[in-house]
Amino acid sequence: MTRLLIWRHGETDWNVTERVQGQTDVPLSQTGQVQAQAAAFRLAALGPSVIVSSDLSRAADSAAALSALTGIEVTLDERLRERHFGEWQGHRVSKIAERWPEKYARWRAGETVPGLGLETIDDLAKRVAAALQGAADLVGSGTAVVVTHGGAARHGCATLLGWPVSAARTLAGLDNCHWTELRFDAIRGWQLRAHNVG
Repeated sequence: MTRLLIWRHGETDWNVTERVQGQTDVPLSQTGQVQAQAAAFRLAALGPSVIVSSDLSRAADSAAALSALTGIEVTLDERLRERHFGEWQGHRVSKIAERWPEKYARWRAGETVPGLGLETIDDLAKRVAAALQGAADLVGSGTAVVVTHGGAARHGCATLLGWPVSAARTLAGLDNCHWTELRFDAIRGWQLRAHNVG
């Protein structure tokens, strides 16, 4: 059995203030550090043999909490980074809605937002799904914990499952330090077993 536990990092101050992080390297808040420690104990009990993480510190530091408990070295993979939000990185969501109302509406509708340097959903989904498959190949028969970000987790999982982009939008976002469980079946392929577990 190949099992992937796709774990969203702990809380950051930017999560609390609804500031778009994207690929800005924002550290865990004190609350996020506590969340990561608590979730690491639960994840360690599930018997992972591989830990792969985004190289952004909020994910890598969450992964380090699990590594400290299990003794498993963390493999960093920049393909697991969050979507790049171009000019919007660092802005509060309310400011984006006010300054770019039409483009904000397109973003909320899941449409392409031209001209501001936002990574497309298609590009995000493909690179994260490739990283998830890479983690599965690395673990073989066993459990891998993959530490990533909210949007990255949603779209990467959906693509690995073979869902269209429109279906990915129906999957609720992961809370901080919660995870999605996928398992690979030799006949049916990848299957969603659990979502937003914490």
